[in-house]
Amino acid sequence: MSTAHILLLGAIAGATIFLGLPVARVNTVAPIVRACLSALATGILLFLFWDVLTGAVDPIDSALQARHWGRFAWLSGVGAAGFALGLMGLVHYAVWMRRRASRRVTAMVGPGAAAVDEFTHRTWLDELTPGKQLALLIAVGIGVHNFGEGLAIGQAAAAGSISLAVTLIVGFGLHNATEGFGICGPLAGEGTRPSWGFLGAMGLIGGGPTFLGTVLGQAWSSEAMSVVFFGVAAGSILYVVQELMAVNRSYGRTALVTWLVVLGVLLGFATDFVVSAAGV
Repeated sequence: MSTAHILLLGAIAGATIFLGLPVARVNTVAPIVRACLSALATGILLFLFWDVLTGAVDPIDSALQARHWGRFAWLSGVGAAGFALGLMGLVHYAVWMRRRASRRVTAMVGPGAAAVDEFTHRTWLDELTPGKQLALLIAVGIGVHNFGEGLAIGQAAAAGSISLAVTLIVGFGLHNATEGFGICGPLAGEGTRPSWGFLGAMGLIGGGPTFLGTVLGQAWSSEAMSVVFFGVAAGSILYVVQELMAVNRSYGRTALVTWLVVLGVLLGFATDFVVSAAGV
């Protein structure tokens, strides 16, 4: 199989994320359905957290088992740094956004006078609803995760393991199809009906890195880089999971929400089994 074919299949594997995104356009969703979608998204993201954390830890554990202390220390350091960057980067971003919103409110003055906020430059981020902001953060976290998956596809192809590369493409394609629901979760939770343009942008942010990782993985292989990206993805996903948990609690349907979280986790594992079959 040629390099062009591998890259095309890598792009297709990332594009399957678009399959779940149209769900967010359904604007006649009952509150109970919104609760189910939000909880299902949480379960899928919980699985992804385990998945990417395993991808980051496995090389570190291998170095430890082999008693390669220098490589163990190096990979542990970059992995921890990536995890902290992914988690705390989003925490500080959220704090920054709340402060901006607070300043816009307190800057308002009495009638007949100009408000300070009128002269403050507003970015497109300021126009997003809280649900859209969380969907964007989820798409970023998934995108970093999918970049790591793309690296695995590209590196397998570069090593001549075409059958492994194709199996990874099929498995990741099925796996990515569920990730669109993860992005839709917070949108359904607040009843937001996003535009097709917004959903397209979220699909590109979440799925596009699969193709980019495939390109880079074929040209250059780095274990440390994989650990860093998986670490960043794990930290990012952990942040959005805790945010979605708060949304889920607001529905007050504890048993139903928990069952849907369980279903989301199991769905993630089910699609991942195809990838695991590549090692047989």
